[in-house]
Amino acid sequence: MRIGGGIEKPYTNPDEWIALVKDLNYSAVLMPVKYDATKEEKKDYLDYINKYNLVIGEAGVWRNPISIDETERKIALDYCKKQLTLADELGANCCVNIAGARGEKWAGFYKENYWPETYALIVDTVRDIIDSVNPKNTFYTIEPMPWMTPDTPDAYLKLLKAVDRKAFAVHLDFTNMINTPYKYVYRTEFISECFEKLGPYIKSIHIKDVTMREVYPCSIEECMPGQGTVDYVKVLRLTEGLGKETTAFVEHLDTYEEYKVAVRYVRGIADTAGVTII
Repeated sequence: MRIGGGIEKPYTNPDEWIALVKDLNYSAVLMPVKYDATKEEKKDYLDYINKYNLVIGEAGVWRNPISIDETERKIALDYCKKQLTLADELGANCCVNIAGARGEKWAGFYKENYWPETYALIVDTVRDIIDSVNPKNTFYTIEPMPWMTPDTPDAYLKLLKAVDRKAFAVHLDFTNMINTPYKYVYRTEFISECFEKLGPYIKSIHIKDVTMREVYPCSIEECMPGQGTVDYVKVLRLTEGLGKETTAFVEHLDTYEEYKVAVRYVRGIADTAGVTII
């Protein structure tokens, strides 16, 4: 398996970028450019990726293609297609977005997120994105979220079947789906369920930690690997079982140094567990 994460330090060219990537000890990287990069910029980054045996795990979108604002929706949809095209061009494992939200916030929680007509819109939107690009070298994926489709492994399987496109696959974020006390206390079993059901379709993974505070009604929060209660030996063995090119990313950390600490922790667990991280 491979590991990567964010950078949280500015870079202005491929030389600066690869120096940071090497210092962070990443073997997987997030897409370092956006769709509007020049041909020369794309080539320069790709040359370093090939030279240092890296894999682009994800090209991010992070827009709301089902926005209630029609102008915002069209802009987001266009961006989805352009980022998927970029991911296909540069051979990323996947292009990842969320399904979207039916409210003012692009990733917000709304009752309308669960309406049947919203589900139909998500299916049609994902089909439109994939059919417009027709990717050959990558996949469009949806990151699970606590309060929108898909929020369980079964919901993801249902969405895969509904969309019915070969280029639609899975981005796994098990932490985002640990959204009830029951799932939290049975987190190890739940994570195993995620891999068991979604394994054949997984293209990239977020490996955040999680903790729950004893407040009412409850508070479940993600955190840096090693600061929560996730069984990383289990997670890394399950990830390794998907293949050596499977990419796993730490995310949502505030500083460059935190990313170094998190990756060092994960690599240390892997060494103890006999898991190979390239």
